[in-house]
Amino acid sequence: MTLTKKTICITLGTRPEAIKLAPVIKYFQAAEDFDTKVILTGQHREMVAQVMTLFGLSATVDLDIMQSKQSLSDITCRSLQGLEKIFQDIQPRLVITQGDTTTAFSAALAAFYQQIPVGHVEAGLRTDNIYNPFPEEANRRLISQIAQLHFAPTTLAVENLHKSGVTGEIHHTGNTVIDALLSVANKNPVCNINGLDWQKYRVLLVTVHRRENWGEPLKDIIEGLRLILAKFPDTAILLPLHRNPTVREPLQQAFGNHERVFLTEPLDYEELVGAIQSSYLLLTDSGGLQEEAPSLRKPVLVLRETTERPEAVIAGTAKLIGTKSSQILSSASDLLENKDHYNKMGEAINPFGDGKASERIVDISRKYLTL
Repeated sequence: MTLTKKTICITLGTRPEAIKLAPVIKYFQAAEDFDTKVILTGQHREMVAQVMTLFGLSATVDLDIMQSKQSLSDITCRSLQGLEKIFQDIQPRLVITQGDTTTAFSAALAAFYQQIPVGHVEAGLRTDNIYNPFPEEANRRLISQIAQLHFAPTTLAVENLHKSGVTGEIHHTGNTVIDALLSVANKNPVCNINGLDWQKYRVLLVTVHRRENWGEPLKDIIEGLRLILAKFPDTAILLPLHRNPTVREPLQQAFGNHERVFLTEPLDYEELVGAIQSSYLLLTDSGGLQEEAPSLRKPVLVLRETTERPEAVIAGTAKLIGTKSSQILSSASDLLENKDHYNKMGEAINPFGDGKASERIVDISRKYLTL
């Protein structure tokens, strides 16, 4: 008897999507009853390519939409038009998209226009502020109204989806980023930075990139980091720079000549996991790092006014500290001076999953498509 394979498309455009979808893609590809097509929009190019290489993945189609100084409208329109033709040609039974990027929203909308079911990985995150983070909060809410399969990472995300009155099936799967993280961390990766002695310093891993932190908030963050360095001479900062000049240039101007600040290009994912493992704590506005670092027992100070991952704050693995320099210094000082407080955060249980989310997503999708 010949097995009839169910064709699905998995879409991605940015590095976080690639990381979180890599284990999902691997599980679907290993399943004999699925024909899995991987569609790249090209919203981020080099950073996605690194992740694809790390996990041994290749794209079925690459729209290559990336342009210099592209706007949200540019990304949306080019993705929507390109995906329309791809979905018409491939005619998938299911389109899977991840998170809250413009690529994710465009893919869900393109599928909806052709009445193709949508599976949404990492569904149900909310800040309840439509402009913070922007445009992510609106993107994920809009995808929730389109999706037929909601793969929620936490029980709170499940509750958010029920409150939103969405249609379709809601499933608590855990977060696929933990699947990806653990698969890489088990290889004991290293992060070698020229001149940085991980043994000499307590290294603070810092990342800043979100739109809501551009301008004055970034100036406050810079001042807060300066205060930490001045108060704690045994600390150093590893700061991978985002490619966007709006955040990159102020950080270069502020710390380009500081002997204990190590500015680098974006780390590939393997290096990033090695950096998390070797760092003392993290200060970040990244959503993904709020999920990942607790699995490696590293406290996270969140440089934002709101977070769509309050589970981390409730669990005690992360603390929401905003961007004011005084609060940054106070929160970092507490963890650098008080070992009990540090250990309490580091030993708290990560609420985002057990490393089996991808397997659950494949099983749920199979059942949905055979009903």
